[in-house]
Amino acid sequence: MTGVGCWVSGVAALLTLAGCTQPLARADAPLALQAAEPYRLQVGDIIDVKFYRNPELNDEVIIRPDGKISLQLMDDVPAAGLSPAELSDDLARRYEPELKQARVNVIVKTFSTQRIFVAGEVGRQGTQDLAAGMTLYRAIQQAGGFLKSANRKQVVLIRRGADEKQTGYAVDLRAVEEGRGQTGDVPLHAQDVVFVPRSVIADVNLFVEQYVRNNLPVQNVGLGFPF
Repeated sequence: MTGVGCWVSGVAALLTLAGCTQPLARADAPLALQAAEPYRLQVGDIIDVKFYRNPELNDEVIIRPDGKISLQLMDDVPAAGLSPAELSDDLARRYEPELKQARVNVIVKTFSTQRIFVAGEVGRQGTQDLAAGMTLYRAIQQAGGFLKSANRKQVVLIRRGADEKQTGYAVDLRAVEEGRGQTGDVPLHAQDVVFVPRSVIADVNLFVEQYVRNNLPVQNVGLGFPF
């Protein structure tokens, strides 16, 4: 399947939820959407490993494609999928036989995939760096804001879960845009896709075929996310 086909198929599968009898989840329904989860280290991240009592062991390493890192006095250590705090604790345990009172701190220096994608009825479609505190509405504003044709009631957030499956959520941003409350806004995660439709999504297959395929810059995308 081509990159375009993968993207279209992924969006179709997720947005099909909007046309089913079971509606997409509201932003205030799944608590996981409201609270930012701890960052999970990923392949390609560059991290600083700091030893409080043994600075000679300090190192800057990159997480390899196999998800592991290499450190002094240590065999390869799994890192991808852990939070920085979890990796710090794991390294402290591993170094206990070698060091007295091993204290280790892991700091992410360079993020490999801290980006999001905004598309649909916005001023400027495309990829954005995921800034600290970025929310759904802020990302849309950074993309030039809603076009007049935008359906603010059904902004679609597509998120990849820990199981690598993509899930779609319908978010009503009308109150946020009108300044009547920020509770409907949603903190964004790395690799989130924000899609602002033109109207209520009813015939999803037709929507994907006529709008997404013809308008999104996806000719070079991979599975699900155009990064």
